[in-house]
Amino acid sequence: MAGVAVAGLRGAEGKSCRVEKTHEAGEPEQAGATGGLSGTAARKYHQMTESPVPRLVLSLAWPSIVSNLVTTVYNLADTFFIGRISTSAEGAIGVAFVVMTLIQAVGFYFGQGTGNAMSRYLGMRNQRMADTMASVGVTASFGCGVAIAVLGHVFLAPLCVLAGSTPTILPYARTYIGLILVGAPWMCAALTLNQQLRFEGESAYAMVAFVSGAVLNFGLAPLLIFVAGLGIAGAGLATIICQFLSFCLLLTGMQRSHVAHLSLGALAWGRDLAREVNNGGLPSLARQLVGGFAITVLNNAARPFGDAAIAAIAIVQRIVSFGNYIQIGIGQGFQPVCGYNYGAGRYERVREGMRFAHRVAFGIVAMVCTLTFAFAPEIVTVFRDDPEVIKIATVTLRFQSVTLALTGVAMITNFALQTTGRMWRATFLGLCRLGLALAPSVAIMSRLFGLAGVEAAQSVADVITVSVAIPMTIGLGRELRDREAKAEKDGAARA
Repeated sequence: MAGVAVAGLRGAEGKSCRVEKTHEAGEPEQAGATGGLSGTAARKYHQMTESPVPRLVLSLAWPSIVSNLVTTVYNLADTFFIGRISTSAEGAIGVAFVVMTLIQAVGFYFGQGTGNAMSRYLGMRNQRMADTMASVGVTASFGCGVAIAVLGHVFLAPLCVLAGSTPTILPYARTYIGLILVGAPWMCAALTLNQQLRFEGESAYAMVAFVSGAVLNFGLAPLLIFVAGLGIAGAGLATIICQFLSFCLLLTGMQRSHVAHLSLGALAWGRDLAREVNNGGLPSLARQLVGGFAITVLNNAARPFGDAAIAAIAIVQRIVSFGNYIQIGIGQGFQPVCGYNYGAGRYERVREGMRFAHRVAFGIVAMVCTLTFAFAPEIVTVFRDDPEVIKIATVTLRFQSVTLALTGVAMITNFALQTTGRMWRATFLGLCRLGLALAPSVAIMSRLFGLAGVEAAQSVADVITVSVAIPMTIGLGRELRDREAKAEKDGAARA
C-alpha cells in the first residue's frame, strides 16, 4: 500500500498541514527526512531489524499467546459465574455477544490499522508519523466507543431484541449490556493500545496489562454477583472496572515505552491518513465480524439435528479456539518484525520471519491437534457429560484436528499481507475460513451428508482456505524478493 509522508495535516494545535509526498511503504530513504528516532525508539529499531529473526518472533509471540489463552479462560469463567444466577441470566451473555463483537471490532480496527503503520514508520525511522498513528488510533477508538455507548443506550431495548433476547432474558440483557456500554470507550481504546504496544515490540507489557484485568475479574465478579448481591449487574460492573484497569495500565505502558508517543500535538487528520489506517484495519474488522457469522451459520445448520448437535458444535468451537489462539499469537509475534523490517527495506528478514512463523504455527498446533484427535471423547466430557453430545462433538473435533494445523499457513500469510499493506488480499483471505469458504461448505455438505456434513464442514472450509492461501504466500514471497533485488540494484547504482 502507499504510505504517506505528512508534513502535517491540521492537528490539535491548529497548524495547517498537507500531504507533501506519497511513497511506497517500504522505501527506507524516508528516514533521512524525519530526523530519526528518539533514543528508546532507536534501540528498539536496532533490536527489531538486527536481532536473529526466530528468537525475535518467539519473544514477541509468547506474551500474545498467553494473553489470548487467559482471555479465553476468563470468558469461560465469566459465563460460569453468571450461569449460577439463572438460565435467563446466562442467555443475556449470548445476547451481549453482539455488542462485545462491535466493541472488539472497533478496537482491533484502529489497533491493527494504526499499529501496522506504526511499525512500518518506526522501521523507516520516522518518529513523527509513528507518534501520529499512535495518537490518532487511541483518540479515534475512544471516540467511536463514546458513540457506541450513546447510541446503544438510546436504542437499548430494540438492540437487545434484535440480538435475540426473549421477554424473560430482556431484563437481564438490558442491565448487563447497559453497563457494558458505559465501558465501551475505554474497552475500545484498551484493545487499540494493546495492539499498538505489540506492534512497537512491547508485547510483554501488553500481556501484563491485559492479563491483570482478567485476573482481577476472577475475584471481583463473584464478589459483586454473590457477596454484594448485585446479580448480573455485578458481572457487568466487574467487567467494566477490570477493563478500565487494563486501559490505565496500557496507557501508562504506551507512554513509558518511549517508542511511539501519545500527544494531542501529534494528532493529524486527512484522506491519505484515513486510507492508511483503513488499509491496515479493514482485514481485522472483517475477521472479527465474520467470526460471529461463522457461529450463526454452524448453529443454524446443526439446529435440525437437535439441541445435542448445537451443544456439540459450541463445545468444539471452544476447544479449537485454543489452537486458533496459538496461531494468532505467533502471527502477532511476527507482525511487528514484519512491519519494522518492511519499513526498513529489510525484505529478506520479512521472508525469513514468514517462513519461520509458518513452521512454528504448524508444528505447535499439529502437536495440540494430535492430542485432541487421540483424546477427543475425554476432552469433550469435561464440558458436557451427555452421550449424544459426546458422540457428535467427538466426530466434529477429530475432523477439525486433521485440518486445523494447516490453517496456520493462511493465518500467517494473512498477517503478512495485512502488515505490508496489501489490504484487499488480506481481507479476502481473512474472510475465507469463517465466511466465504464456510458458508457454501455448510450448505452443500449438510444437504449431501446430513449431520456428518455439518460435522465435516469446517474442515472442508479449512482445506479450501489453505488452497487459496498457498498461491498468495508464493506471490507475496516473489514480490518481496523483487523488492529486495531492486533495493540491492539501487544501492549498487548509488555507490
